[in-house]
Amino acid sequence: MTPNATRATALMRALHAGLEGDGDAIRDLCTEDVKAWTPALSASSLTELVTEWDRRDHAFSDIGVEVAPLDVGGDYACAEWSVTMTHTGPLTLAGGEVVEPTGARITVNGATVAEFRGDRICSLRQYWDELGVFEQIGLMAGDEA
Repeated sequence: MTPNATRATALMRALHAGLEGDGDAIRDLCTEDVKAWTPALSASSLTELVTEWDRRDHAFSDIGVEVAPLDVGGDYACAEWSVTMTHTGPLTLAGGEVVEPTGARITVNGATVAEFRGDRICSLRQYWDELGVFEQIGLMAGDEA
């Protein structure tokens, strides 16, 4: 496999592992000093990243993901993705408020950029609209025009 194909595969595996909470896969795919940022977490080491993913609540189930690699070149890989999931468990917000399950089926679209050192991810950035999740489970007031 070419380095670009290997990196595209590694990024797709990392995205799936993050959604599934697969710490072993993350450990295999990332460097010890990996830096990661998403709207929901920030980590500056592999230990921190795995710990952050382990702390996730289990507010969503029936998770499906579609990943489309966009560009892989040099030390970088980029992918767009779409995640669908159902709100089936309590969701704890940053202020400690708990949102009880709504049963809503939601879709989140986003993009991930990964930087590689050799064949392992050393930097990972994800972008998505976190407020879109809140809108779909009914936390945001609709337009009242």
